[in-house]
Amino acid sequence: MKKILVIGSTVADIIVKLEHMPKTAEDVNVESQESSLGGCAYNVSEMIRHFKVPYILFSPIGGGIYGEYVANQLALKGLKPPLAGQGIGDNGCCYCFVEDTGERTFICHHGAEYLFKKEWFDALDTDQISMAYICGLEIEDKTGDVIVSFLEEHPEIQVCFAPGPRICYIDRTLMDRLFALHPIIHLNEDEVCGVTGCDDIKTAAIKLHEKTGNLVIVTHGSQGSYCYDGSTLHFAEPVKADNLVDTIGAGDAHCGASLAGLAGGLPIAQVLADANKAASLVVQTKGASLSDEIFEAAFK
Repeated sequence: MKKILVIGSTVADIIVKLEHMPKTAEDVNVESQESSLGGCAYNVSEMIRHFKVPYILFSPIGGGIYGEYVANQLALKGLKPPLAGQGIGDNGCCYCFVEDTGERTFICHHGAEYLFKKEWFDALDTDQISMAYICGLEIEDKTGDVIVSFLEEHPEIQVCFAPGPRICYIDRTLMDRLFALHPIIHLNEDEVCGVTGCDDIKTAAIKLHEKTGNLVIVTHGSQGSYCYDGSTLHFAEPVKADNLVDTIGAGDAHCGASLAGLAGGLPIAQVLADANKAASLVVQTKGASLSDEIFEAAFK
């Protein structure tokens, strides 16, 4: 099996637990604070790894305290820091505020993890790659054109684009170029309806499919997920989360599981079912990643 190229960020998630997000000028006390490894690309790659699908984590690691933290955490997992020591500046971080409801709010400090160089892509052996994951944050940043140009040079690579909530901020020219590559799209309900201006998932998915001509996968939180393939809107029942801890990384987990299933040639129904289960496990775990033990117990 060829590899999935996972393009994007690996960062330190600073997880801050508090009762509720403060209003302007309000004082609130933090219940707890801790750090963990995160970033969209890392989270997606971890889920692909769990499903034992080969992948390449293509993620710049910068310097500074957060770059050092990321490199050390990757080393503890037996992973060599990807694209490290390239002199591209300090790594950023993501402040994850988790309220008592389990809902999360992100405040991101972008750094080297969002910046890419053409020569890094030139060094890839693209004969080993069948699919590529990208999210919207890297495309929105100043080297987004470098990523899109690489994908345009290799139309044989199937793109999976998970633009996230920043989809409306991405340069329209870059978006049009990406849509021309016929990517698989992975979004949640708010994002797909927001970018299309539609009021319901089916209409929004159909409208987006008209632009891409490929699968449109839409997550709907605790109500399940959908996939429109050009003729049928497939639906998968949700997997109940008995103990909601936080929603950090749920979308990334769903996307990573979807990619693994599609790479393995699974039918859409199975892809969605596995992705729903993976996302359900993540929201019952602190942070964005699952331990091998939790994953293997659920997918044995």
